[in-house]
Amino acid sequence: MKFKIITIGKPKLFFAKEGFMEYVKRLRGSHSVDVVHLRDGVSDEKILGELNCEFSIALDENGKEFSSRELSEFLDKKSLEGIGKVCFIIGGPDGHSDKIKENVDFVWSFGKMTLPHDLAMVVLIEALYRATTISAGHPYHRE
Repeated sequence: MKFKIITIGKPKLFFAKEGFMEYVKRLRGSHSVDVVHLRDGVSDEKILGELNCEFSIALDENGKEFSSRELSEFLDKKSLEGIGKVCFIIGGPDGHSDKIKENVDFVWSFGKMTLPHDLAMVVLIEALYRATTISAGHPYHRE
């Protein structure tokens, strides 16, 4: 499966840059990963124009929550349905507009907390890596 991660803004904090790139590198061992950083204030049309995938997911505090195993099963199911590329969108400081949320296939939440943009990027990429290792039976995830 291919993953495309679209973020509004680039990571600014050292730990986020390093952590994000470490998990991108790990994830690329089993998936194609494309990362697009758009500038803050970009139009909804520009964001939606980046959604060149079969399934799109916006991250939002009001979306569906997953355990790590549930996320793994969700992505496996999408793969079995023939979904070859999934796009993930991390919004800017004000989150996503209604237009973005209405034009994606799914809205996912890390929980009710609002996370700083940099941290949300690291949480997303690590969650994808963890889900991948669960599917592969790799011992990274412990239950």
